[in-house]
Amino acid sequence: MDRFRGISAFVAVVEAGSFVGAAESLGSSKAAMSRAVLDLEARIGARLLHRTTRRLSLTEDGRGYYELCRQALDELASADAEVAHASSAAVGLIRVNAPHSFGAIHLSSRWSAFLDAHPGVRLDVTLSDRLVDLVDEGFDMAIRIARLQDSSLVSRRLAGARMVMCATPGYLASRGTPQRLEDVAQHEVISYTYWSGGDTWRFSTDSGEREVATRPRLRANSGDTCRAVALSHGGIVLQPSFLVGEDLAAGRLVEILPQYHGPQLNIYAVYPTRRQLPARVRILIDFLADSFGRPGW
Repeated sequence: MDRFRGISAFVAVVEAGSFVGAAESLGSSKAAMSRAVLDLEARIGARLLHRTTRRLSLTEDGRGYYELCRQALDELASADAEVAHASSAAVGLIRVNAPHSFGAIHLSSRWSAFLDAHPGVRLDVTLSDRLVDLVDEGFDMAIRIARLQDSSLVSRRLAGARMVMCATPGYLASRGTPQRLEDVAQHEVISYTYWSGGDTWRFSTDSGEREVATRPRLRANSGDTCRAVALSHGGIVLQPSFLVGEDLAAGRLVEILPQYHGPQLNIYAVYPTRRQLPARVRILIDFLADSFGRPGW
């Protein structure tokens, strides 16, 4: 019980941003919250919070531990909700947001199977690469492909993907295949507007991290557009394996400098933190997790 109290206090402090706020949310006192977190740090042997007179912030250990604790508490809450609402049917509307390319290629073919299995459910699917605010815009859940930053959301990993630098054999035959990473800077580059690294492409190698500053000839806010331009021999792209995997397997695109490993991405189902997740949303998340258990890319 003390362990659970310490974890609950720690999560409440992080989300409230203060011991006072955490105490109010849990109906306790500031001193009790402080003692619970200190006891937790002593038990696990790691400092979780930086404390100053003006603010609190998570340590490196604290960030990772918070994510695990938040997930554990939400899973416990979901378990309680599942037992309490075991007889609840999957009925009603689910509003879903997903990235455009991933939604069109990998989700659209799955919706019919889900609806056939759950005739009481209706879906409202919005495709957009813009990072929507789930609560303000009224979405029940979203698919995110990134390293999650927003700790106010609950997430469940569905699959992984990697970024691949590639071009067509025709383009490489006419312009030459880069032999060194810095050679990429001299090539035609097709850039994805929302890529977190901007025009600087970063890779990992056996000897460490490397990067190249590209000069895009074309920039687009659609991965499909970037892929289409690349397939028409327009230049080099850095795109996720779920988008270009079939092209690589068929030889329509060729990976460039494969010894330079592109960033690894995770594909998540995310939804607002709340204690009782509607059965219809939980069932959809379970369906997607099972469906993407062994992704083809």
